[in-house]
Amino acid sequence: MATPTRVGFIIWCLIVVVALLETATAETHSVGDELEWTIPPLGSIAYETWAREKVFEVGDNIVFNWDGTHDVAEVTKENYDSCNDTGTIDLRQTSPANFTLSSNTTRYFICTISNHCELGQKVTIRIGDQWSSASSLAVGALSAVISTIAISFFTFF
Repeated sequence: MATPTRVGFIIWCLIVVVALLETATAETHSVGDELEWTIPPLGSIAYETWAREKVFEVGDNIVFNWDGTHDVAEVTKENYDSCNDTGTIDLRQTSPANFTLSSNTTRYFICTISNHCELGQKVTIRIGDQWSSASSLAVGALSAVISTIAISFFTFF
């Protein structure tokens, strides 16, 4: 039979696990935030800066929103660097265009309309800790907390 102390401990453990799982849910990122998906006024630095300030994880969603004449194509790094839309991996012509980040790889997106890509309408999405070590620290901390809870649980009972 469970004593009140054991019940309280179990409830505390469940609260901690739920809180940790809440931080692991997928996020939705709107490319460019307020700028949205358009020809950036200062060139490609706008989307480079936007992407560098984000932490993208597997399972996150990337949403491209635009008005006017644009599209978004996922391309290879070579086609990204040269703004070449030949052999696109995936082309979306309707806004909003959603992409799910399903693996821990770098993804490249461009607008294929006219010279929009050359004018800076392109973005690189680095998934995981490719920009910083923040996500690996979070995973390490999560593992440590779960291990501590498990050890405490088995020691207490």
